[in-house]
Formats: sequence, C-alpha cells, structure tokens
Amino acid sequence: MAMPGLAFATLILAAATSMASAALVTFIFAEKLGISSPPPYLSLSQNNDDAVLKGVNFASGGAGILNDTGLYFIQRLSFDDQIDNFEKAKETMKKKIGEVAANRLCNEALFFIGIGSNDYVNNFLQPFLADSQQYTADEFRELLISTLYKQLSRLYLLGARKMVLHGLGPLGCIPSQRVKSKTGECLKRVNQWILEFNSSVQKLIASLHQRLPNAQLIFADTYPAVLDLIDNPRKYGFKVSNTSCCNVDTNIGGLCLPNSKLCSNRSEYVFWDAFHPSDKANAVLAEELFSSLFSGAPSIAPTPSN
Repeated sequence: MAMPGLAFATLILAAATSMASAALVTFIFAEKLGISSPPPYLSLSQNNDDAVLKGVNFASGGAGILNDTGLYFIQRLSFDDQIDNFEKAKETMKKKIGEVAANRLCNEALFFIGIGSNDYVNNFLQPFLADSQQYTADEFRELLISTLYKQLSRLYLLGARKMVLHGLGPLGCIPSQRVKSKTGECLKRVNQWILEFNSSVQKLIASLHQRLPNAQLIFADTYPAVLDLIDNPRKYGFKVSNTSCCNVDTNIGGLCLPNSKLCSNRSEYVFWDAFHPSDKANAVLAEELFSSLFSGAPSIAPTPSN
C-alpha cells in the first residue's frame, strides 16, 4: 500500500467521510510514507511544473458527487470538475515523459478519494434545496451511487487503478444535525441513511472489481472510529463532542464567523463549528485512518459470487 505518486483527494468542508479534513489526511499520509505533501493542482504552472509528476491534490472545498451540490459556495469544483483537472494534468504528464510512462505513473499511483458528505449535509439535508424535495432517501442514495459509478469508471479509463474510498461518518451526530433534535441527541434516521450509503459504496466497489481489470479499490470504513470518538471523547483526550467550540448560529450556516464567541480551550472539543472537527480531532481521525489502511494488508472489497 505504500505507493508513491498522485494523491487524489476531495476536501470535504462538512463533516468529511471520516470527519477528517482530506487536506490534513493527505499531509499526514505523505509524511508517514516519506513523500512530499501533494500541492494543490491550481497552484501549479500548467506547463512547466514538474510537481505534476510527484503528486497532486485536486481537492475543492464544498465539493460533492453531484454537480449541483454546494452550488452556493460559488467557486467550489465538483468531483466531475476535479476529474477534468486530472485529465488535464495527465496531458501535461504525457508531454513531459511520454504517454507510456504517464500511463504507468497513473497506474502505480494511489488515489485517495473522500466524497459524499456534502451531498447530504449541503444538499439532501437542506429543506430549501430541490433535491431534498424531489427524492426520497433511497432515490437520492441511488442517484449518488449511479453517478459515482460513472466517475470512478472515468478515473479508471484515465489510468487510475489503486483507489482508496473512505466511507462517510455518522453525519447525524455533527452539531448542525443535533440541533434538530429536541434532546440534542444524534439523528438516528440520518445515521441510518449514511450506513446504507456506505453499504452501497462497498457493493459498488465489488461490482467495479468484477468489471475493471487490475482495479484495486479499497473501502475504508471510518464510521465506527468516528462514532467512538463522539461517544467516548475522553478516551481520546477530549471533553465535549455534542456541541462546537465556536458558538455558531445554525440558522445562518453554522460556520465560525469573525465575531463568533469561542470556547476557552479548543483542544477539549471534537468539533470546531457546526460542521468541522477541530484540528486536534482531525489529527486523531487521520491517524486512525492511516493505521487502518497501512498497518498490515488492507482488505479489498470481495468480488461478488455468481
């Protein structure tokens, strides 16, 4: 699994798939693997930067599987947009090292993909958006999976073979969802939807293994680790996991604003604002994810039997 090369990541601003920031995850992974942390794609000189051969981060805040997820973030790049950028990056590779070597580099690279949380938090779970009114939970999940199938298949055609997809965490337990409960507890219905989504992704991976030769797709199930952090914060050195350090108004977005009141000790809080984990929580979750993926042989989703 210690495979150098491209690090393909999607930055999730809502509680990410493992709740950990993909930017921090890729930084920690790179550090532990002894490679440079991949720079943002848009920071590179498109024609002259050799960094494109060593690893690139295609992340975008607010991105989702669906192109209409996070539209109100204006400058966010959807997953499809990010794949477009990867295709452009590969063309740059071909010009630098030739088509054969570029294909080999992409085949050997590790693609880290964390996507899907925004499709729920900033789309389906928002009552003022069309998707929440147009689809049932099952229909929305099917839409996400069918779209993700096309996206992963396209990545494969562009040369990706080794992909890590980490599942969604218990989004029903993030502060922006807890406030919808009269008792301040996790929303069980939302968490059930997330578990069903994760299960569908695992089935999708098994199906892709059967259809795509030499594909190595790994599902990193981070749901249990995230739930344990929330249920047992003191076990990890925290004190508060049911609300955020930053006193936010969930009626106007739930983000920490310049005039927001902060807690006195942010290291005691699992959540920074209504959506995002604190830096300390991010580091804990990134370490947990790394250990699950790189300690021993990771488990690859089984090929379905006929």
